[in-house]
This record gives sequence, structure tokens and C-alpha cells, in this order.
Amino acid sequence: MVHAYAAGLLSFAAHNHNIAVRDFAGEAEATYGSVEPASLNMRVKAASLAVTDKVSDSDREKIETTMRNEVLEISRYPEIVFQSTSVSATRVDEGKYQVKIGGNLTLHGVTHSVTINGRLDFGTNEMHAVGEFPIRQSSFGIKPVSVAGGTIKVKDELKLSFDIVARQ
Repeated sequence: MVHAYAAGLLSFAAHNHNIAVRDFAGEAEATYGSVEPASLNMRVKAASLAVTDKVSDSDREKIETTMRNEVLEISRYPEIVFQSTSVSATRVDEGKYQVKIGGNLTLHGVTHSVTINGRLDFGTNEMHAVGEFPIRQSSFGIKPVSVAGGTIKVKDELKLSFDIVARQ
């Protein structure tokens, strides 16, 4: 999920947006009982991002068209990719860990390192991961959307969150 927040002089009249990732794939590897060594690789279809807020169909279409064509430029950059470079874990309970995943995020044709903070729970044949991390659109060459002469815009910093179950 991507959380985008309103900013600007008239931000009180704007809406924050929640954008779901509808099409992604990846591989997560972790060692039961210690997590490490571990790795995470994810690929997201940029065209699959969809607004989940309660807005009119016409507003949803405008927001998603702007997001896909002007912000993400999905025809040039169809995938968003994350590849871990390091994983560290601290045990908090039996089968439960706080994790830090360092890695490279490629978005809009630009790659930067990010750190994902999360929680990892091991089940019988699955892992459940929950966490979040911020990114700045400008760091990836994206100009945050601005309307009404800049009096309403999207904040540069977005919060990405996830709640994923991986099965063996």
C-alpha cells in the first residue's frame, strides 16, 4: 500500500490517498529459527497501482490516469523492483522477529538504497511480514503532483506499507 498525503495552502480541502499494489511477485528466503541468512526480491507491475479511497469513479479515473501516465510513466518504467542487500533480525518471541531489510529500490528508472523496518512471524508453512518505510518521490526523479497553482499538492514523502503472507 502506498500512502500519499496532501500538502499546500489548500491541503485542508484535499484528500490523502491510499493506493494498493494489485500485481506483484517475488521471492523471500529466511532461515527458520534465526531469520538470517535471508533475502527478499520483489517486482511490482506499476500499472497495477489502484486508488482504494472512497471517491467517485470519475475522480478515481483522473487520479489513476495521472499517477500512471504523468507520475510513474508506466510506458517507460513498467516495473518497480526491490532487491535486498542485507537482512538483520532480532528475536522478540518464539517465531517472531523485528527485521531490518536493506536493499535497492528501482522506481521510475532510478535506483536508491532503502531500509525496510518490519515484523516477521513464522507459521507452519508460511511467513507473515508486516512493515513500512518512507520514500521521497523527488529522490527517484518524480515531481509530486500539484494542482490549483500549487495550492494543493502531494507531499514529496510517501509511506509504503505491507502486510504479506508468503507460503512455502
